[in-house]
Amino acid sequence: MSIEIKAPLSVTDHRRDIAGMRYVYPVVSRRAGGVSIGINLNPNNACNWACVYCQVPDLQRGPAPAIDLGMLEAELTALLHEVVHGDFMQSAVPAGARRLNDIAFSGNGEPTTAAEFLSVMELVAKVRAQFALDIKTVLISNGSQLDKAPVQAGVARMAQLQGEVWFKLDRAPEDGFAFVNQINLRASQVERRLRAAAALCPTWIQTCMFALDGQLPSEAELAAYLAFLQRQLAAGVPLAGVLLYGLARPSLQPAAPRLSAAPADWMQDLSTRIEALGLPVKLSA
Repeated sequence: MSIEIKAPLSVTDHRRDIAGMRYVYPVVSRRAGGVSIGINLNPNNACNWACVYCQVPDLQRGPAPAIDLGMLEAELTALLHEVVHGDFMQSAVPAGARRLNDIAFSGNGEPTTAAEFLSVMELVAKVRAQFALDIKTVLISNGSQLDKAPVQAGVARMAQLQGEVWFKLDRAPEDGFAFVNQINLRASQVERRLRAAAALCPTWIQTCMFALDGQLPSEAELAAYLAFLQRQLAAGVPLAGVLLYGLARPSLQPAAPRLSAAPADWMQDLSTRIEALGLPVKLSA
């Protein structure tokens, strides 16, 4: 399978088709600090959430489509061959980022809605072994499917592959409609699913902060968010830490004109408050 990168990689360009493949794509990740091999199980641009800051074009509601496991394996094998044995790093990656960091389930929707999620994880295990990779496997997830046994089995398998779950928690969960994620939630659901993830695999909280209509999250919102984290720690939930980030690329959702980046000093102050709880923070303002 031939690979032609459409443009040099950069932290601001996360196009899923940049390598001309259906499921697999490379990115330079500011949070990973190197090259991440993305697996997109939602090439139909469908997600069960519709976060206001999402950068997916033509986002629609729905689950992942049926996955062609043979095509996915061929694409992942071909791209990793170029990364590991070819000149991919020199020809397509900025000098400061020429390090393979992870394989990440991070596509155009919620990856765990794919019926083949567990099978895909076994496929990744097979290809990792083929290249003797000593890198992380990351699941970037809204956690909505963590109640389901096949998803839990997939996450448990991922834990054996240097796995990490990045669990989306943008604001403290409350019963009712969550504006940021455009979904109805119950706080008990979120808490149960987060605890399930953390019990199966090292789990980071992933939080996006930004201003809405020029207003940053209120002190009440921040206090509720910090209190939620504190409750999890008090209950013994083994959280790995918090991935705190801001708006790096423009939203492609209807609310985009209402969003703006939070100031770096405000983000740093929030990071300090989270760390005071005893949680490590990786800040990408």
